[in-house]
Amino acid sequence: MIQQKSIENFNEYSQFESLKDFNNNIEAFLFEHKKDFTRSELMAFKGLVRFCAKVYGVSNASISTILRAISDRYNGHGVSESTFHRMKRKCVKLGILTVKETVRKDGSQSSNLWIFNRFLKKDDSRSNGNDIPSNQRKQQETAKNQQTIDEQMTPQKTNPHSFKTSNLNNKRNDVQLNYTYTSNRVPKEFRNLVNCFFDNYKMIEELWKIITIQTRCLTYYTLQDKVDLAVDTFKQLIRNLKNGRKIKNIFGYYWGIVNNFLDTEMYELMATLGETD
Repeated sequence: MIQQKSIENFNEYSQFESLKDFNNNIEAFLFEHKKDFTRSELMAFKGLVRFCAKVYGVSNASISTILRAISDRYNGHGVSESTFHRMKRKCVKLGILTVKETVRKDGSQSSNLWIFNRFLKKDDSRSNGNDIPSNQRKQQETAKNQQTIDEQMTPQKTNPHSFKTSNLNNKRNDVQLNYTYTSNRVPKEFRNLVNCFFDNYKMIEELWKIITIQTRCLTYYTLQDKVDLAVDTFKQLIRNLKNGRKIKNIFGYYWGIVNNFLDTEMYELMATLGETD
């Protein structure tokens, strides 16, 4: 039986090289298995993840501490202990989490030791040491069904009088609409920023859709908070593109940037809290 102690003494259980490494593994896991969890279970999962910042992927926080933090995070809209246990059982079954019991010095039972396992494996054949998802083949097949970044970024030449006249239906070619056709649901500040690089209403709306999905559970986020997040993350996207980053799916890549921004914000917040009762 493991004796309970301060979280710094559990470094040996960490399977990650850095917080970014841990975050990448969690992101890859959710990409594959997010559908297996209910909304409340995902809240519980991310609540546990936020307590694993000090020692990457490891925490000895009690369930009550985690649940209290979740409730505080969402302004009193937390999750129940039974929901947390359902999430725990799913994670253990899926192999992402290992749970070990601990005891106090007097032998009484203490909080569990939560150990996240790697979802990504190292590809020793790559000199740059990048992590390769174990489900890479499935992701590659999905990517083949999506437009490449070049197709998404390159405006199509259009002609307002371009119509097919070989049949009675007179089907006209698709005409690419510019940013002025963007839905009013997209804030002007974000629309105008994206327009500087992509004069395409569809791309602008899809990028904003990612922001709304990623923040839908963050009830404390105001519209201006969402706009600020959208602006900061889009600028990061453009910086990476300008630095030569090759991107096959711009929307999937942007999703990852937004997710990383939000997770980093949460990690920084939770790192200031105590890890144990």
